[in-house]
Amino acid sequence: MKELLFLKPVFKETIWGGNRLRTDYGYDIPSDHTGECWAISAHPNGDGVIANGTYKGEHLSSLWKNHRELFGGLCGDQFPLLVKIIDAKADLSIQVHPDDAYAAEHENGSLGKTECWYILDCDPGAQIVVGHHAKNHQEVEEMIRGGRWDAFIRVIPIRKGDFFQITPGTVHAIKTGTLILETQQSSDITYRVYDYDRLQDGKPRQLHVQQSIDVIKAPFVPQNADGETTSVGDAEITKLVSCEYYSVYKLTVKGKATIPNNNPFVNVSILSGSGTIDGVPVKKGDHFIIPAGYGNITWEGELFLIASSVR
Repeated sequence: MKELLFLKPVFKETIWGGNRLRTDYGYDIPSDHTGECWAISAHPNGDGVIANGTYKGEHLSSLWKNHRELFGGLCGDQFPLLVKIIDAKADLSIQVHPDDAYAAEHENGSLGKTECWYILDCDPGAQIVVGHHAKNHQEVEEMIRGGRWDAFIRVIPIRKGDFFQITPGTVHAIKTGTLILETQQSSDITYRVYDYDRLQDGKPRQLHVQQSIDVIKAPFVPQNADGETTSVGDAEITKLVSCEYYSVYKLTVKGKATIPNNNPFVNVSILSGSGTIDGVPVKKGDHFIIPAGYGNITWEGELFLIASSVR
């Protein structure tokens, strides 16, 4: 049976969020300080609900637990990936994520957090933080404890369509005026290195200085995106990255294309346009999972989307 699993997004209000999830995507967001749309997630902090079909009303975590056949019988205690849209109206904190080993030991068995960013849109002259300038781990600690942020942080310009792989131990921050699609391990562990001395509810936000120093890797080594593009029918497919946790692709469809598929499952986010997938209408702002055994996928219409799988 060919049945897509559409999800209802979960929204997160943040100190740095805005309203573009409503103005750009038409979502019913809780406020004008909404920073994140957890579009495809089974994480306890934002467990998506199936919006259609046989499993309508069930949480994605329940499907992972009770219907593992939908995901090719994959092993693991939790659905492995999490897909977000992030609206940064203001700067996010300077932060870093642990790897699986550190998170398992120090964060109650959580997964670590490898993630990647596709820049959906950004203001002219926008920048992000990826990496640092310390030569070794001793200098990392000296710069952080000494508050030498301008010397420490590596700030780079961005433009729409850029892509970044952010491995554990990489200092990073999304900055003002940026809208991104993030694909990541299903983890909510973030260590704040620095937060510009901002106050929330009259108090400084919690920092995680020692944990950050523990996990930051030095020297910083940029991760190159793949960028290989192929054509299938009226679609262009670009492999953005493939790592041990996920493979991420962008697809541009202008007409009709049938894409081979034998993945355990595929996460799909429609980011512009409209059309159909095997006759089912899809449009900008839709997020769904193509389950195991679905077979080849026929796209039709004018669509831009990002898809991810575990291989």
